[in-house]
Amino acid sequence: MDIKQIRTLIAIAETGSATRAGELLHLVQPAVSRHIRMLEDECGVPLFERERHGMVLTDAGRTLVEYGRRALRELDKARAEIGPAAHAISGRVVIGLLASVSRLLAAELIARLRIKHPNVILGVNVGYSGNVMQWLEGGEVELALVYDTRSSTGLQVEALLDEQLYVIAPPGELAADQPFPLKQLENQPMVFPNHVHGLRGLIEHALAVAGIGVNVVAETNALDLQRSLVAKGFGYTILPSSAVLDELQQGSLSGAPVGSPDLSRRVVLARAAARKPSPAGVAVAAELVALMKEMVQAGAWPGATWIGR
Repeated sequence: MDIKQIRTLIAIAETGSATRAGELLHLVQPAVSRHIRMLEDECGVPLFERERHGMVLTDAGRTLVEYGRRALRELDKARAEIGPAAHAISGRVVIGLLASVSRLLAAELIARLRIKHPNVILGVNVGYSGNVMQWLEGGEVELALVYDTRSSTGLQVEALLDEQLYVIAPPGELAADQPFPLKQLENQPMVFPNHVHGLRGLIEHALAVAGIGVNVVAETNALDLQRSLVAKGFGYTILPSSAVLDELQQGSLSGAPVGSPDLSRRVVLARAAARKPSPAGVAVAAELVALMKEMVQAGAWPGATWIGR
């Protein structure tokens, strides 16, 4: 098997269509079919089930896709280390990250940049959506992850993912596989982010539409304090899973996706349209988007659905 065959396999797995995979890879249909046939011949097992609505991976196919992605990532790392072009990109880039996603993304992004673009220095400003938008509009950050910003002007925005929101409770009270109806929050003590956090407006709008009244016992601009107050039993809160992933895995908090109706937020990559991105900024943006996509597709970002390129 070779790299072209593996890329074809992954493209079909992601699109569910040999035709669409050919378009993405700029391959004619016979070449796509030949790549998959050669892989199946070499592996000795079918990699896809051909169904009326598309191509679905078999168990063997899923295994090969997983290892294929790893192999391509390692090759990309090797190419970055030995390729002179990558080292030509240098400079300092400051990005803005939402407090809820910074713990999930920041360290891994820095690690990837050290391998692919070692001459790029990354600065990370972390805050709630209101803070991040101010930094972006004021030129303090070159690019940022924020909530959907349809009402904002002067920004170039790329939608990346939709993230299901979770009801977060003290340990042992909620199960992640059992959606929590919004109506059950009626009169429930709640610990909320303050109003500078775009999530606060999203939650209050959903509660108002559903005619649900809650008892806000505390509000804070510190995500760590918000998590701590819930863990100590002061009330419930609503957050994306990315904000509490470690606590959910460790059992210090419990959570369940909001259901009836579903409640989600859209995370977008935003830049100031009037400012030309630096080469280093373009490289950082590409790595950030690639990292987020990989995490969603690998199931490392619970409740997230990838909608970007």
